[in-house]
Amino acid sequence: MAAPAPAAPEAEPGRDCPLCPRLAAFREQSRAAAPDWHNAPVPSFGGTDARLLVVGLAPGLKGANRTGRPFTGDYAGELLYSTLLKFGFAEANYAADPADGLVLTGARITNAVRCVPPENRPTPLESATCRRFLAAEIAAMPKLRAILALGSIAHASVLAALGEKQARFPFAHGTLHAPSGGLILADSYHCSRLNTNTGRLTETMFHQVFADLAQAIGPADQAMSR
Repeated sequence: MAAPAPAAPEAEPGRDCPLCPRLAAFREQSRAAAPDWHNAPVPSFGGTDARLLVVGLAPGLKGANRTGRPFTGDYAGELLYSTLLKFGFAEANYAADPADGLVLTGARITNAVRCVPPENRPTPLESATCRRFLAAEIAAMPKLRAILALGSIAHASVLAALGEKQARFPFAHGTLHAPSGGLILADSYHCSRLNTNTGRLTETMFHQVFADLAQAIGPADQAMSR
C-alpha cells in the first residue's frame, strides 16, 4: 500500500488560532472591548498569482485588526497603498475600508505575524510560531519574483521562511538581496507613522525602493490579483 500523501501546509490561521497564547488572550480582550471589529488573524490581501509579496510586521490594533485587511485603517496604509498605486501594483482608490474597491495588480500583502500583538511588538517565539503561514504562502505563489520586507523583523521572518541565514543577508534599507531560489528580497524601513515623523523613512525613500523593485522584476502583471 502506498504511503499517504503529506498534508498540505496550512496557508492561513483559523479565526480562533490558539498557537500563541499571549496573542490569543489579547485578541479576546479586544473582542470584548470592540465586538464589531475584525479581532482575528488578518488574511493576506491580493492573489497568489502575484509577483511581488509585501511582508509587514503585524496588524495594527486600530488598523488591520479593526478592518480585517492588511495595512487598512492606519497611517502605514496611507503610504503603502498610495505607493502601490503610483507604481502600478494597485488600481482604483484606497479609502481605508475593505469595501473601497481597491484591487492589487501583481502584488500581495501579508504580515509576518497574523494577529495583533500588545504594543505592536510580537515576541521572537510568536514570530517563529506564525512563520509556518508565511512559508506556506511563499510556497503557494508560483509567479513570485520578489519579496519586500518592511522592517528588520519581517526581513528576519522572510529569511527564516526561505531557509536562509540572516547573517548572510543583513537588513539594510534600500538593499536588494539575492537569496537562493532566484527570488529578490528587498528591504525597507517600515512605513509607520513613527518612522516617517522622525524622518527615518521619507516618501522619496519609500518610492525609491519600489522604483528599484519595479526595475528588477519588470512591468507589473496585467492580471488583477484580488
